[in-house]
Amino acid sequence: MTSHQPPLWRRAVAELLGTSLLVAVVVGSGISAQQLSPGDVGLQLLENSTATVLGLTVLILMLGPVSGAHFNPVVSLVDWVLGRRSGTGLTLPELGTYVAAQTVGAITGSMLANAMFDVGTSISTKDRVSTGHLLAEVVATAGLILLIFALAATSRGVLAAPAVGAYIGAAYWFTSSTSFANPAVTVGRIFSDTFAGIAPPSVPGFIVAQLVGAAVGLGLLLILFPSAARAADDVVLPHDSRAAGS
Repeated sequence: MTSHQPPLWRRAVAELLGTSLLVAVVVGSGISAQQLSPGDVGLQLLENSTATVLGLTVLILMLGPVSGAHFNPVVSLVDWVLGRRSGTGLTLPELGTYVAAQTVGAITGSMLANAMFDVGTSISTKDRVSTGHLLAEVVATAGLILLIFALAATSRGVLAAPAVGAYIGAAYWFTSSTSFANPAVTVGRIFSDTFAGIAPPSVPGFIVAQLVGAAVGLGLLLILFPSAARAADDVVLPHDSRAAGS
């Protein structure tokens, strides 16, 4: 990151808060959907995905000017990898801070959702591991990485909020895994034995698939947009917009 960015502690708070609220939206809307539409899984997924699209879009708009609104370790990781090619993007200490903040935020967000619906925090028993689920996570994560960094590379980062929200909303439906595409969110969802939860034995496979998807997305990005490394500082919102928060 450049000297024009907000201090790291402020960006870490934004990443923790944003990831926490994102998981609260995902888990909370999942609980609400279960209660409002018992027995209709399709309607539950529609309610869950709609809330996630809207919530994610708002969170990117709100916190993007502070931290870039990564809310996702694989986004931060790819930002760091690209930055090593051009001297931009996150440094290694910043990457570690972002990932730690995102993971802690995801866990607290799950607990917050549980508390709001008075369901109690418990470890999920929802098994999600299958070959189809893991392939879906590779596809969902690759598409997300390609989308975010392609927008930055082509100076269209202002479209990140609606574009990322729309992509995740669509991926809820076109992937069998309902598009976690985020290691921190995957860990956070362990702590809610509800519609949006994931059992601990399913988590390692999901995270490996997400890392593979990130690598695939990065490879496609460098093929399609060779100059993408120079835009690492513009993820998720343009550099000038984020500097306004400093």
